[in-house]
Amino acid sequence: MRLEAFVVKGVPTIKKGDNLGKIISELAQLEEGDIIVVASTVISKSEGRVIHIERVVPGDDAKRIAGINGEDPRFIQAVLDETQDVLIESPFLLVKTPVGHICVNAGIDRSNVQDGFVLLLPEDPDRSAKNIRDATGKHVAVIVSDTCGRPFRTGQTGIAIGCAGIATTKDWRGEKDMFGRELKVTIEAIVDELAGLANILMGEGSERTPVVIIRGVRWQEGRNGIKSIYRPEEKDLIKKALNRHISLKSNKRIT
Repeated sequence: MRLEAFVVKGVPTIKKGDNLGKIISELAQLEEGDIIVVASTVISKSEGRVIHIERVVPGDDAKRIAGINGEDPRFIQAVLDETQDVLIESPFLLVKTPVGHICVNAGIDRSNVQDGFVLLLPEDPDRSAKNIRDATGKHVAVIVSDTCGRPFRTGQTGIAIGCAGIATTKDWRGEKDMFGRELKVTIEAIVDELAGLANILMGEGSERTPVVIIRGVRWQEGRNGIKSIYRPEEKDLIKKALNRHISLKSNKRIT
């Protein structure tokens, strides 16, 4: 198998209302079976997910958490407004968003946006991915990527927070290893691996290369979106450990 990955050059500064699928199709010679990885930041801009921080009115919880973390209470309120559950309050806010994504500060970005503004994640990244896919008119997969930290490791990597047309995982269980033994636990996070590959090419600074095409990967069709990659609560050992730690300290539990 030969794999190619390359940035789409010439992507303009994206503004609210821009049709990303059309823009990508015009700039890239898409082929059937391509995988399009799009940074969440440009999707958010096209969907108008930008807010003026001065217009945010912090509540009591935001003021309390901001005082603990040395943060702007307006920023904390913006995070809480995009949050379904708070997992950790300090030394940073680790939250679960309404679509199930667990991340620091609800993924709100203060870079790649004008001073005084913050950039929210797309409201429904799966829907955003589907809209881009439909606009191309081709049999392609679309992944919405964002950078995220990982437990027990330093540094961030690109992960998928939305997708369309592609199965999120590949289940190797039942297959044989090189010695003929049956694999029993291996489920490969395909969309995260592809997002990580794309992130290397996108960069994190002023490159302005928010779209990457990956070609040559044999991917499986999928219709369930990113929700299918999230671990069920009853099997989430890290969240159980957080619950135990917090309950021992304060008799609070994560919901």
